[in-house]
Amino acid sequence: MDYIQLFNAFWVGGSFCAVAQIIIDKTKLTPARIMVLYVICGVILSGLGIYQYIVDYAGAGATVPIIGFGHTLARGAANAVEEKGIWGALCGGATAASCGISAAIFFGFLASLFFKPKPKE
Repeated sequence: MDYIQLFNAFWVGGSFCAVAQIIIDKTKLTPARIMVLYVICGVILSGLGIYQYIVDYAGAGATVPIIGFGHTLARGAANAVEEKGIWGALCGGATAASCGISAAIFFGFLASLFFKPKPKE
């Protein structure tokens, strides 16, 4: 087992989360807007070719957080454009992220069967 890779994944993923928490605490941005900001940052960094270096360094610490979702969308769109032309940009990101999106829907449904949501008071 490569403990250096585990450590890198931990500190990079933790840094993404810590920055998001600081943004929540110090600004009036909602968590939803911060998630959108992170996805957009992932797309931009992937488009510039920077995020792949972070993924190579941190592995799951860079691909699991929401910023990694933006990277997946950008990479999928770029690959589809190479294969299908400009029309690939419309479906490539969704195709690349479809497994993760399907898993989120499925496990969200399972959680809804076992837990009863309560309104926040």
